[in-house]
Amino acid sequence: MAPRSEDRIRAGTPGFQAARLTQAREARGLTTLLSLANLLGVNTSTVSRWEDGSSSPSADLLEKLAELLRVRPAFFLRSVDASKGAVFFRSLAAARKRDRARQLARLEWVRDIAEVVGHYIQLPLIDVPDLLAGADWRTLRDEDLERMATDLRRHWRLGLGPIANVLTPIEKAGIIVACDEMGTTNLDGLCRWSDADGRPYVLLATDKMNFFRRQMDAAHEMSHAVLHRGVDETALAADFDLVERQAFRLASAFLMPSETFALAVAQPSMSRFRVLKDTWRVSIKAMIRRCQDLEILDRDEATQLYKYYSARGWSKGEPGDDAVAAAKPRLLAQALGMIVDQGLRPKEDLLASDFTLAAGDIEDLCGLVPGWFETETGEVVSLKIRPREGELREGSGLIVPFGRRG
Repeated sequence: MAPRSEDRIRAGTPGFQAARLTQAREARGLTTLLSLANLLGVNTSTVSRWEDGSSSPSADLLEKLAELLRVRPAFFLRSVDASKGAVFFRSLAAARKRDRARQLARLEWVRDIAEVVGHYIQLPLIDVPDLLAGADWRTLRDEDLERMATDLRRHWRLGLGPIANVLTPIEKAGIIVACDEMGTTNLDGLCRWSDADGRPYVLLATDKMNFFRRQMDAAHEMSHAVLHRGVDETALAADFDLVERQAFRLASAFLMPSETFALAVAQPSMSRFRVLKDTWRVSIKAMIRRCQDLEILDRDEATQLYKYYSARGWSKGEPGDDAVAAAKPRLLAQALGMIVDQGLRPKEDLLASDFTLAAGDIEDLCGLVPGWFETETGEVVSLKIRPREGELREGSGLIVPFGRRG
């Protein structure tokens, strides 16, 4: 008698999570089932059944999958974050579907890392205020976004001056930020609220990155977290341009408050912007756009400055871009360092038991130095000086007799 289909499913790996296979395949840039099947030496239909959940790989094939996709076998047994909210991709229109899929998978890995870290370290409480207060995000006007930027600064006690590093208040507010090489200039970052822990996650590109560009990218993704938590994929597709414009306006107003930035600009010019760049920590191009938003520059004046900007080749790199190193998120890296330094968990145990991802992926996403997991960390052991012969102890001190000279 031929085995029933349910018996054949049980013959695979119990507890296998089909969504994890799709996630790992996309994270590694394998865009088709055929490409993975060829590497494994199996039929495409076999991989298809694994990914739709109608079948699962044997123990041997699971080991082979894990080796090929550079994860531990236990990776495929852990449930995935089935969040329903929209994913906000910067430059969505120009980005290829496979690039978006890869970075979404990598963003989900950031949540996996945060989940492990959260077992040992209390992450910052989520402090993202409800600035909409029940209003429909579609009805927001520019003056509403300007007011929200001021309210957000007030809530986070930032004042109205320049923000030296925008990643600092973002991470303090409990937003988890990571960085990754995205392999394309069409993706600058992405943001998503996780239903699993009710926390927003942001992934920023490291490709051709500089400090000033990262300031705006980080503020832009933060703005999605603040404004667009309730937006689903259907609404995002229908109103993508509006969503992006709102995020950019809030980010600009947050980094360059109208009350103080307008006074600092005084008489806008390229020479003035070059001086202000170091103080306000934003790009020259962003300042031109902000002056246009605040009606300090009219359209013709802004167009002339953009032409000057383009003629100087600054689209590929502005003056002063190399003066400041690109800021890195610090929360996850510091938390992992604390776990190890405080003796809560040695590095080798984190990799062998807690994490199911490869060391290199964790290092890249958390901003750790390459090889961090391979660097030995000595276990802290309390040692006491052993008295030598002729030494006497008195109380808690150590008395060492000295011989006579000569």
